[in-house]
Amino acid sequence: MYILRKLFTKMVNINNYILFLSSGLLVVFGTILIVNVERDSFPTYFDGFWWVMTTVTTVGYGDYYPVTVAGRLIAIFLYILGIGLIGVVIGKVVDGLAGFRKKRLEGAIVYKDKNHYIIIGWSQKASFAIQEIMDTYDQAEIVIIDDLKEAPFLKDNIHYIRGNASAKETLMKANVSEAQAVMIFSDDRINDDQLIDGKSLLIASTVEALAPNVHTIVEVMEEAHIKNFKHIKVDEFIVSNETISSLAVRSAFMNGVSSIYGQLLSRSHGDDLHLIPRQKEWKTYQDAFDSLLKQGATLIADGNDLNIGV
Repeated sequence: MYILRKLFTKMVNINNYILFLSSGLLVVFGTILIVNVERDSFPTYFDGFWWVMTTVTTVGYGDYYPVTVAGRLIAIFLYILGIGLIGVVIGKVVDGLAGFRKKRLEGAIVYKDKNHYIIIGWSQKASFAIQEIMDTYDQAEIVIIDDLKEAPFLKDNIHYIRGNASAKETLMKANVSEAQAVMIFSDDRINDDQLIDGKSLLIASTVEALAPNVHTIVEVMEEAHIKNFKHIKVDEFIVSNETISSLAVRSAFMNGVSSIYGQLLSRSHGDDLHLIPRQKEWKTYQDAFDSLLKQGATLIADGNDLNIGV
């Protein structure tokens, strides 16, 4: 037992590549030996492989078994060495899966796919954004970046990267250069709007430096700060405070305005907003309006221009 204990201890410390290779060779050679030694008991190599696998995994159905002395010696060898070796391999696999899960929960796994959506800064708003993405396209790949100790939200298609979002290394772990879009949410843990927008500006500048062609959306606390983002070519801004305040005032003057905004913005009411390319037959806005109206749609803007009806 002392010798076996020492032997199994050595097995545990063996390089994983060598361990898996040794296990494979043990199964292959065990199969070849038992078939050649026990021709009557093991007619085919598959029968021998089946017996070796049920033996080293301690299943032991008993449908095949050796009857000669040589065959039984092979079996004894598999009992002593094979079962221990395969047990160590199974333990390594289980440990590897557990380690991977732990690393994924802690945000230590590098994301290598592309066309994903990156959400920077965890908050209730980020949670709603994820739900909106999933309602729009339930197969979308999402990567959350924050400095929380554990992932705030995980699924098969939702991943977490822990780190400083303004650091190049963190964004590279999220494969930002091949993302579909990056959404930067303001840090609710900071009380000063200038500091919040300053942090967002630092993150956005790093994103644009690494991935200038990726669509970037930034939540800005004060509209006056947008000019500070212009030089880094951020694609879109959402002014948090002004938007909410303006919507509240409009709702106070006109009942139902907030409901209209909600339906336009939320996927739960259907795909209400569409980007439609210009058709050849459209010479004027009136042509476009009439054509879309026949399809049950209303023309509301030409790109960023909302004054098409004026």
